Formats: sequence, structure tokens, C-alpha cells
Amino acid sequence: MTEQTLNYPTDQLVRFIFAEHDVRGELVQLTSSYQSLIRGHQYPPAVQQVLGEMMAAVSLLTATLKFESRIAVQLQGDGPLNFIAVNGNHNQELRGIARLRDELHSSELRQMIGKGQLVITLEPDAGERYQGVTSADADSIAQMLENYFMQSEQLATSIWLHADGEHAAGMLLQRLPASGKDSRGFEHLTTLTGTVTEKELYTLPAEQILYRLYHEEKVQLYPPQPVAFVCGCSRQRTLEALASVPVEEIKEILAQDGEVVMTCDYCLTEYHFANADFS
Repeated sequence: MTEQTLNYPTDQLVRFIFAEHDVRGELVQLTSSYQSLIRGHQYPPAVQQVLGEMMAAVSLLTATLKFESRIAVQLQGDGPLNFIAVNGNHNQELRGIARLRDELHSSELRQMIGKGQLVITLEPDAGERYQGVTSADADSIAQMLENYFMQSEQLATSIWLHADGEHAAGMLLQRLPASGKDSRGFEHLTTLTGTVTEKELYTLPAEQILYRLYHEEKVQLYPPQPVAFVCGCSRQRTLEALASVPVEEIKEILAQDGEVVMTCDYCLTEYHFANADFS
């Protein structure tokens, strides 16, 4: 692999494989999409970090799928940060949200989440819905996901996730199923990948990172895929959601306020509806 510098977008995912080790890898770097996801929500820094790591993780997980689908990763617990979720699809369109029910007194993940579970839901465009669950009893999102892959799919997987409120990034290495080679190649590559720093992941082009880590390996890179924050809300969808609200309740709000105001949980866009919208 030779070093080269290319001006790729900052919000992108790069997939790669190792020709001699039956191992695949992914690298995702997020800036504007991550900032769009947390903008306006007033999340504490520790929650911003978890959301960024979750966003990077969902991007990595989506790229491991070989079919068109949607994926949702939810972290639920009995701690002050009782719910956090990031959704994505095969087009690398991501959105996420976090809910706190109490003030945070620690930035440690175990203390924020408490006793809980990580739920991964796959919804293929063609096929059956699948849901996997693993314990949230871990020190990091990366460790939870590594446990999930080992328990649910018996795939040796190493994951690195970082976020600081401005940037988010992640890497994934996974041994290919039915690999005919021994595990030492995977362990060697995991050791190499573990030397990458948070700063390098935030500031260096993907190709430069991969060259620094694996310049003695034969690595094949696939074209980068852009990643974006896409909420998916619209005025029409919001109006359709109001159809589930009792008519009398709508009339009462209109009589009192002159309009019904709905705010999107994800992007905080406000939609205003007058009496004429319900006729």
C-alpha cells in the first residue's frame, strides 16, 4: 500500500479488506453530520460523546450489511441517561436522539446508563425484521458491540469509537466468516489499529490513516461513501401523525392557541398548523 493524500469529504465511510488475512475493515469520520445531530439539543458533553460514538457505530454497522435495510441501535437503562438511539440506512443517512430523566453526576457510561441493554434492530427492505439484544454491562459502546458480535454472530470483531462534541470517528475490524487462516492475522491487525489516536482519526484523511497503520500490508480500498444527518421529518408526515390525536383535543388546542405546534424530536423543526389544515 502506498501513501497518498486525497481530498475526500470529512463525513465519509471507507471500507477496506486485507488480501492476506481474511479480515475486513471500515473507517468512518464525521463532523458536520454529527454537529447537525446534536445541534440545539443542549445535551451535556458526556451525552454528546455517547451520541457521537453511537452515530459512528451505526455507520460502521450499516456498512457491514450486504442488503438494503434500515438499522436502529438503542441503549436503554435505569440510570439518568435512560434512552439513546441512532437510526441509519444503507445510504448512510443517520439520525439520533437522547433522553435524560435526571441530572448526570458522572460521565462514566455505566453510571449514566445504569442497568440496561443494547438493542440492535435490522429492517431489510426485502426480508424479515431481526432484533438482537446484548447487556449494557460494559465500559464503552465499542465493548458492548464487540460482545454482541461474539454472542450473536460468533464473529471476532474489534471496534474503536471516539467523539468530542465536534468530531466523531470509528474503526471496525472483523474476521471474515469461514476464514481459512488462523487468528494471528486478526490479532496482529487489531494491535496495529489500536495504535491510532483520537486526534489522528479527527484530523487526517482516511487514506493517510490507513497507510500509517498498514503500510506493510496489502490493503484494497473501496470508494468512500458519504455520510449525512437526515432527519426525514416533513410537514405532511407531521400532519399525518396528528391524525392519531383525538379531534376534540385538536379543537381545544386550536380554540386556546389558534394553532397546533409540533416539534420534531430529532432536528427540532417546528411545524405550525391552523384550523384550515384540519378541514
